[in-house]
Amino acid sequence: MKQFQAGHRIHLIDHKARHYALTLKVGEVYQHSGGFIRHDDIIGKKDGSVVKLSNGKAMLALYPTLAEYTVKMPRGAQVIYPKDLALIPLWADVYPGARVLEAGIGSGALTIALLRAVGERGQVVSYECREEFARTAMKNIERYLGGPVPNLQLCLENVCEAASLRDEAQHQRFDRVVLDLSEPWQVVPIAAHVLRWGGIYLSFVPTVPQVMQTVEALHQAKTFGLIHTFETLLRTWNIRGRSVRPDHRMVAHSGFITVARKVEKAEWELRGAETTSGTGMDEDFSIATSETEGGEEKSTPSDVESS
Repeated sequence: MKQFQAGHRIHLIDHKARHYALTLKVGEVYQHSGGFIRHDDIIGKKDGSVVKLSNGKAMLALYPTLAEYTVKMPRGAQVIYPKDLALIPLWADVYPGARVLEAGIGSGALTIALLRAVGERGQVVSYECREEFARTAMKNIERYLGGPVPNLQLCLENVCEAASLRDEAQHQRFDRVVLDLSEPWQVVPIAAHVLRWGGIYLSFVPTVPQVMQTVEALHQAKTFGLIHTFETLLRTWNIRGRSVRPDHRMVAHSGFITVARKVEKAEWELRGAETTSGTGMDEDFSIATSETEGGEEKSTPSDVESS
């Protein structure tokens, strides 16, 4: 049974499901809505306990999930929100044991997600040029993961100016490159150098001009294929008995995710493998929605002709 301990970051949740972040400290008092509760009265209780304030109001005490933690943690730079944070390790295919180059540590949310994905056998090498961002991020990371992280290497320099990444010793040293920068296109040549063949490049940017320049740089690099860009929209639903409807508000555009793979593109393009749309996703979606029979795909006339 997991119990609350001094120094742990927890959330207190009221009857309207509003979250209030709290770091437990011996002897401290938490005040809320005209009442208070001593931290000592929370320390030692089990995760998921109900605690009562001095005014009789009840609150739920829980360890936050990563999604809950990221929206309440102290920020230096803008964080990547949960709807995108959940997809980035999936589309970058970050796996246990992978070696990941990250640039733009921000407030640490993406770094935490990458560290959880690579596991103890993997490594995340993160570049951040602003010391104040790095300081905040490291506090957030260590607070959530419970202390220093041995498989995280933080480099306080501009990734575009990192001479070590241009060394031949770094050639094909990384399995994945994940970028949360304002100008990720500047890093494309470095990504082409340090990624292994078949490795994956992923970047997150908020605006159309940024994503246009990023995709153009990937095409010009001549070593990236299967380039595609997408965004995610999150809409929650209100379900109360037989009253079922989408909520009036939703989390719409927050940014664009661009993914590419390092391939022998020149020969591959000569054989007409890349789609004219350039999305790299058309075939994926047709496969996902195609009818199957006996565990095998049905061939369509277009499939037969193309083969």
